[in-house]
Amino acid sequence: MPDQISVLFVCLGNICRSTMAEGVFQSMVKKEPYKGLVAKIDSCGTGAYHVGDEPDDRTMSTMEEHGINDYVHAARKVNASDFDKFDYIFAMDRSNLADLERMQQRKSGGNAKVMLFGEYSGTGRAEVISDPYYGGRQGFEKAYEQATRFSKNFLREVFPDVEPQE
Repeated sequence: MPDQISVLFVCLGNICRSTMAEGVFQSMVKKEPYKGLVAKIDSCGTGAYHVGDEPDDRTMSTMEEHGINDYVHAARKVNASDFDKFDYIFAMDRSNLADLERMQQRKSGGNAKVMLFGEYSGTGRAEVISDPYYGGRQGFEKAYEQATRFSKNFLREVFPDVEPQE
């Protein structure tokens, strides 16, 4: 059995993309064959705009439409200790990635692998999850689709000996 991993999802405000990714990922790893393989999952923002807020209503309703009804989160800002607590820190876009990389360099330490979540797009090129906040419903659906696809690809790569159930 592989060691347990910990994963942190990061966007700007921690109410749309990172919460969507966290909720989707959490729902996948609660079930077999991944149950028990992930020790810690969280999400946060590089900005403090929404600290303490619940996820955007459109994030929650999109997940609920896809059967994820048990997700609860209060927005928080990324902090230096996250680089010690998590194995993987996934940025939703390149701006968030640059912010995280700067933080990690200043901290000088932490074993977290900081990368774009879209490296697991499965298309051969990295994708960003665009911020749907100022757009319509379709942006949240696209973020859901990407979070689902990236999560599946990541889990297949990290746990190659575990057979996913389709």
